[in-house]
Amino acid sequence: MGHREDLLEGAKRCLLEKGYARTTARDIVAASGTNLASIGYHYGSKEALLNLAFLKVTEEWGELLTKQPDDAGRDDGSPRAPLDQFRDVWEQVIGSYDRTRAVWQLQMEVVSRVDSDPELQKALAGPQREGRNGLAENMLGIDPETDPERARVAGLFCQALLAGVMVQWMIDRDSAPSAQDLTDGLKAVLEGRVS
Repeated sequence: MGHREDLLEGAKRCLLEKGYARTTARDIVAASGTNLASIGYHYGSKEALLNLAFLKVTEEWGELLTKQPDDAGRDDGSPRAPLDQFRDVWEQVIGSYDRTRAVWQLQMEVVSRVDSDPELQKALAGPQREGRNGLAENMLGIDPETDPERARVAGLFCQALLAGVMVQWMIDRDSAPSAQDLTDGLKAVLEGRVS
């Protein structure tokens, strides 16, 4: 790896260990084995590097959580039922809480900073839109290529639900929703609408 990649990896480690606000340029340099001038040369600023590192951490977390099990379909090769897929993905998300808590905390910290940091807000806008499509596809099986509007609104729903679940788990995990609670809640909403 070169200095650019080393800096990015070091920044990702610092974000997870110290958080966004407490990570200094010197921390990144120490974690990456590079020098202070490398940050400016490769990224322009510490903030630009941290913003990119945050996006990479979030992207990696999303890939980990939405990795489909090998037996994603039924024994006959047919796809899982949508509610089963929804529950299975939520089991992965919620089941990851203990080992990925630092990512959850980092996301909450970064969200709290966007109003006062226009560059951070700008850096997050595009990936947030892309993330919605991934959530719609992985949680609900909606293909953003073939049904973009349905994927967009389903992604908005999943993203709002994800943020709410994260907050509940961080505040009071004993009363936070399980994957089955979320699935039963979605069923209740859908049944209430049909009646």
